Amino acid sequence: MLTRASGGFDPRLATARTIASGPAVVQIVVAVSLSYAITHYLLGHAIPLLAVTITISSLGLARDARPRRVLENAVGVLIGIALSEVLLLIVGKGLWQIALVLAVALFVGRFFSSSSAFAAAAATQSMLVMLLPDPEGGPFVRSIDGAIGGVVALLVTAIIPRDPIGLARADARLLFAEVEHAFASLIAAVRTDDVRRADDALRRLRSTQPLLDDWSSTLESAQSIARLSPFLRSRLPHLRQQATVRRYVDLAVRNLRVIARRLDTSIGDGVDRRAVGDLLESTARAVAVLGESLHDVESRPVAREALAAVARRLDPGAVLPGAPVTEAMIVLMMRPLLVDLLMATGLEHDEARALLAPV
Repeated sequence: MLTRASGGFDPRLATARTIASGPAVVQIVVAVSLSYAITHYLLGHAIPLLAVTITISSLGLARDARPRRVLENAVGVLIGIALSEVLLLIVGKGLWQIALVLAVALFVGRFFSSSSAFAAAAATQSMLVMLLPDPEGGPFVRSIDGAIGGVVALLVTAIIPRDPIGLARADARLLFAEVEHAFASLIAAVRTDDVRRADDALRRLRSTQPLLDDWSSTLESAQSIARLSPFLRSRLPHLRQQATVRRYVDLAVRNLRVIARRLDTSIGDGVDRRAVGDLLESTARAVAVLGESLHDVESRPVAREALAAVARRLDPGAVLPGAPVTEAMIVLMMRPLLVDLLMATGLEHDEARALLAPV
């Protein structure tokens, strides 16, 4: 449950979370209905419980809905079902048999996968087999149900995707918005010599790592789904391009944190750093255009040119003539930041470095 920082319930976050889960809920409902229809009406299984539970557990409500994860979950529960049905035929039911099957399912799950969720899924399904009454139709009816549930979950992932591209765009917008706020605080701190604003900028930049991680996970999931889904395959080039932007923006934000940390320990000493503030402001405007280029590819050359204009100014002797080395270091620290941002626009490393002012 999402909560406020104080631990109380936040209706706005809860509403946003519920709305965001809409595509996943629709996907799960459709998949479960299809699994039940196949196993119950087509195959005649009276209570296809495992077909339904495997479909739900394979899809889930997690952000990461890539086919590989869905397949791993399905395989995990199928191993638990098939293994427990074999052991059930050999040792029967009872207390020690339940303990034996559970132990075997957990060990086998850990052997086949490093994911603890994989082993837990296998163990959970094995216990359902051991505790529920035997179904009509003989051994391995439940394995058939489980296989159908897993296959349906995988097919629905491709046929009814959860709008991974839209989620990736939303993650990108959140990240660039937070970076924009961090830049604004840092620029104000430099121009007004305000330590509190520098602290705020540093705090915001440190908080961007979860946003970057979410964006990365969403992009990986979106690319996996697009490779499988005939409806999204044409978006693969755009997703790969966005993944490149994310990789270099991640590096750029790390560099910006170092710069913010350096300024945070220096601001408050009365030194005039307005020239540094101007460089940061120009960089912030260019980064905003770079964020827009994720939705409007025609903005990319504009972002590149704006960043190149900043890169050509990064000469400490020109920006801060006569300044001590400690101040000139800020300008020098911005050079790798601009290289990363220029590479996010599609330039190679040597091309981006060539745009820097000679020092």
